[in-house]
Amino acid sequence: MSGSGEADLAAVRTIPIARRPNKVRAEEFASPPGSDRSFGAFLRALPDVLVARDFLAVVDAIASAYARKRGVVVMVGGHVVKTGLAPLLIDLMSRGVITHLAMNGSAAIHDYEIARFGGTSEDVAAGLKDGTFGMAEETGRELNEAFVAGMKAGQGMGEAAAIALEQRQLAHPELSVLLNARRLGVPATVHAALGAEIIHQHPAASGAAIGDTSHRDFRRLAHSVARLDDGGVVLNVGSAVIMPEVFLKALTIARNLNGGKPTGFTTCDLDMQRHYRPRMNVVQRPTLHGGKGFEITGHHEIMVPLLVWSVISKIELSAGG
Repeated sequence: MSGSGEADLAAVRTIPIARRPNKVRAEEFASPPGSDRSFGAFLRALPDVLVARDFLAVVDAIASAYARKRGVVVMVGGHVVKTGLAPLLIDLMSRGVITHLAMNGSAAIHDYEIARFGGTSEDVAAGLKDGTFGMAEETGRELNEAFVAGMKAGQGMGEAAAIALEQRQLAHPELSVLLNARRLGVPATVHAALGAEIIHQHPAASGAAIGDTSHRDFRRLAHSVARLDDGGVVLNVGSAVIMPEVFLKALTIARNLNGGKPTGFTTCDLDMQRHYRPRMNVVQRPTLHGGKGFEITGHHEIMVPLLVWSVISKIELSAGG
């Protein structure tokens, strides 16, 4: 058989465009700035396409959870705190939007140092060279002493750190997520990973105290997760491993104790890049039997302010309407 044959395009079947489903419609396009330059107008001008649509769905879910008094659990990694986003989280707590704030140990350390000393985030490479990385005396001693005291008092790790801040002279108390959560009555929990945080290197470190206070916080998170049922929201912002793993186990406990509930909630992983655990343990698996999961990729220092401003705008618009 000759290899020089050609397909006969004259015999190709076509269909009317009216019969073809379209993924994009003209009415979904973005709008340029008009006379209304408000933030609400900006949100309405976004294209109703792909991640812009997902973003607005997450905003609507948070605003709806707030209106219906459902749980909004926000989980954060250290990068969220050290990029200056604490005031936004504190504002959402003060408005009653966030019902539980959970963080890994890194976030708690950055939060403590910002409030206590006004600065955080050391040069890892320089400190690693001479063995001084993570060896700040005050940070390690004060936090570890707080955990020991917390263990004796039956406190969680987040609670113990906040109490320690209350008892010291602070450079910026208004910037501490943990301290302000305590003042506002919002549960704030810290989920440690032994050996993964700089304060575990300190001579004052007590594995017993770290384990006891952090495990109490794990139980507290599992209790809060039950509030997600039928309309709650879970946000994972900047934690690639610890918080997704902790959340999956906390959700298992909540469902074990509450007849398979909670279901029907929204989850969103918001990070600079996609990771396996957040996708599986936050976005996909928890919503298999009801609910919706989203992945939104972007830098925290841009996306978190955009999200918080959008949520507040949506809540205020609903209240005004």
